[in-house]
Amino acid sequence: MYKRILVANDGSESGFKAFAAALELAGSSGAELAMICVGELPYVPASIDEVVEQEEEEKRRHAPAIERARKLAAEKGVALAIHELEGHPVKRVVEFVDSNGVDLLVVGFHGHSAAYERLIGGTADRLVRLAHCAVLVVK
Repeated sequence: MYKRILVANDGSESGFKAFAAALELAGSSGAELAMICVGELPYVPASIDEVVEQEEEEKRRHAPAIERARKLAAEKGVALAIHELEGHPVKRVVEFVDSNGVDLLVVGFHGHSAAYERLIGGTADRLVRLAHCAVLVVK
């Protein structure tokens, strides 16, 4: 059915609900499973040192989610590729989907900022509209 599954995980519980669904699908179908974590730079840095510092902070923020995902995948016997990227989450995920032949994107319904998402529109909503593959939104 699906050959390449990508799960976008921001480390939230909603992100891990999506990860669990993607892990189950990959395990039962033999599909490749990858997880993407995107660190967003919230401001325009004044120097290259600030860029490096912000990137390192984002990697530290994603480290617990990556460790947890690796452990869960190992318990299920599913190989997991991890991709840490920087930039706007929606743009980077859509670019990754397009450039890597992903045929199913799995995302959580709410990330870290549920209140903001209710007012402005969430990442999941934008990914459903913009991704050029099937999208599974997990509640």
